[in-house]
Amino acid sequence: MGVVLRNLQKVVPLRRATLRKDVDTLRHILGLQKFDIGIICVDNRRIQRINNIYRKKNTPTDVLSFPFYEDLRPGRLPCPIHRDELNLGDIFLGVEYLTKTCQNESQDIHGVLTFLPLSASIYLTRWSLLMGSVIYWAIDMKQRKSGQR
Repeated sequence: MGVVLRNLQKVVPLRRATLRKDVDTLRHILGLQKFDIGIICVDNRRIQRINNIYRKKNTPTDVLSFPFYEDLRPGRLPCPIHRDELNLGDIFLGVEYLTKTCQNESQDIHGVLTFLPLSASIYLTRWSLLMGSVIYWAIDMKQRKSGQR
């Protein structure tokens, strides 16, 4: 299956094909290509409700990650027995919240939408954030060299 991308919000227009391709590329870079991952884009109301239910914080946020495997050790990938266990989990992106934050900080929303699934994937696999920083830097350098940025 790979990347399941759902856009459940209508506030911000998204480049879904680009986001799906970027997340799929990140899965390959991280060596997670055999695992499925869900990316769900939501508005402020929905992410606030989810944040309140699971974290007891009644406020919108940028990203919420829900790992399929709760007991992973850092740096260790899961060893699933069945095909339906080839799942890392789901990442909810608060696209409306992110857009407002990016506007306030003069950042490109599409670049942020690429980075957040990367950092959330690292969380889902319990890798260190340092690893994510190195990978993000490498992707950024590649984009600069190819003139995409």
